[in-house]
Amino acid sequence: MSDALSVVQLNTQIKRLLEGDPALNDVWVEGEVSGWTRASSGHCYFSLKSNDSSGQMVKCVMWRMNAERQARMGSLPKDGDSVQVNGSVRIYENRSEYQLSTTAIRPVGVGALYAELERLKAQLLAEGLFDADRKRPLPSAPQRIGIVTSAEAAVFQDVQNVLRRRYPLAELIIAPTLVQGSDAPPQIVRALERLNARDDIDVILLCRGGGSLEDLWCFNDERVVRAVAFSRIVVVSGVGHETDTTLADFAADLRAPTPSAAAEMVTPDIAELRSALRSAELALGANISYHIDTLQTRVNDQMWALKRLAPDARIERLRQRLDDWNARMSERTLSRVHLLRAKLEARREALDAANPAAILARGYAMVRRGDDGARITSAAAVPPGTALTIQFHDGEIDAYTNDPDAIDKDNHAGYQRPLF
Repeated sequence: MSDALSVVQLNTQIKRLLEGDPALNDVWVEGEVSGWTRASSGHCYFSLKSNDSSGQMVKCVMWRMNAERQARMGSLPKDGDSVQVNGSVRIYENRSEYQLSTTAIRPVGVGALYAELERLKAQLLAEGLFDADRKRPLPSAPQRIGIVTSAEAAVFQDVQNVLRRRYPLAELIIAPTLVQGSDAPPQIVRALERLNARDDIDVILLCRGGGSLEDLWCFNDERVVRAVAFSRIVVVSGVGHETDTTLADFAADLRAPTPSAAAEMVTPDIAELRSALRSAELALGANISYHIDTLQTRVNDQMWALKRLAPDARIERLRQRLDDWNARMSERTLSRVHLLRAKLEARREALDAANPAAILARGYAMVRRGDDGARITSAAAVPPGTALTIQFHDGEIDAYTNDPDAIDKDNHAGYQRPLF
């Protein structure tokens, strides 16, 4: 008998060896990203090339959940990026090749910062500071907008330009602060506190231009993140460019891709408001009935939908089914009763037909001996002078048999005396 392994057995053995090695189940690998592809399923596939001239590479996969988390943390890599990849070695049996199942990716050179970022993010996430139910809606038409940023930065001027163009009715209140460096976090916290101490601020913009991870690190500071999360006033974060993400973004009520976008998000467009106001003023009288009818229709539709979804509707449907079952059971029971009644009637008729009383009613009689009541079924069994009881359908009479010789003596030839 051959001792050769099947392909499946060989792959299984290799899988057991590689995936069972603890050193390969949580490993960091450094290299250059190549062939980065994101499938329609959300999974990402790429290769990690060696940084030297060997040309060696390892295939990698980042499943959708990890890819989405990586995107929220910062940005997904692109071809040519030098990165460090964390993951586990896995065997893809269908192709008999191994790949690195990736859980995290960090740029080369900022590993310590990313590790600290991941640690702090996990801590604050566990405390619930990033929970969606903490997020508050933006005011529809803010009168005073607070902004925490550097007074000398171009960001402040950009936000002012957006407000002058888009919604000049709002007043911009600046709480100046450093937005980079080790001295920035406490200043940012104090700026937020100053705005929260006022009663006339409707929303706060936390803004800064783009930069590297190190440049934006003050917005990952735990003190800043907590100040944003516990702000009494709604906070919109507009830090960096669209690809930049900080922990302050997660703690804010809303994240904008840029400072200018943040200013647009918190304000309506005054031109649109004026146009809408004019249209509403002209159409109000003519459209009020239409709107009422439309709303009533929507209410009726929703009430009908709610009614169908309500327990009462399900109960009614179950009651209807129960009524149907009861009706079917009643029909079957009634049919069974009729069948049994017909059988009973047939048996009753058979019994009636076999009933001696019914036979007697047709003109027959039953004869019994008078002394012991025994039935007489043959004339030979009745000697002359025997006392008889004759039963008819409506009663009985007593009789006795005559002596044939006595008939002759009476000289009545051919004539027999009655038996009774």
